[in-house]
Amino acid sequence: MVSTRKTIKRTMKTHELDATNQSLGRLASKIASLLRGKDDPAYQPNISPNVKVVIKNLDKIKFSGNKMDTKVYYHYSGFPGGMKERSLESEWKKKPQEVLRQSVYRMLPPNRQRDKIIQNLKFQ
Repeated sequence: MVSTRKTIKRTMKTHELDATNQSLGRLASKIASLLRGKDDPAYQPNISPNVKVVIKNLDKIKFSGNKMDTKVYYHYSGFPGGMKERSLESEWKKKPQEVLRQSVYRMLPPNRQRDKIIQNLKFQ
């Protein structure tokens, strides 16, 4: 018996976003929404969309207030005295792409699709 299933070719949809004068959080939430495919009329939460997001001019992003000085990221190793803290300013100087990537990653739902979806975030 011959299978009558049709394979649907899904093309990769690419969104290019310019980060000039955009707030970090608002940009991250917009990216998370695009990566999940919520802008698509045929959105289904259980299906990972074939979407790629490219970010340009990341160095021109703006931070509201005095977040560069006051925002602190914490990491706890699990051992006594193992609390590490890093400021946004030091992280931004080292790897600005990683700051935005982590912001978007934490806005995605914590399930098995999250690691696959975040791979479609690219930087220029």
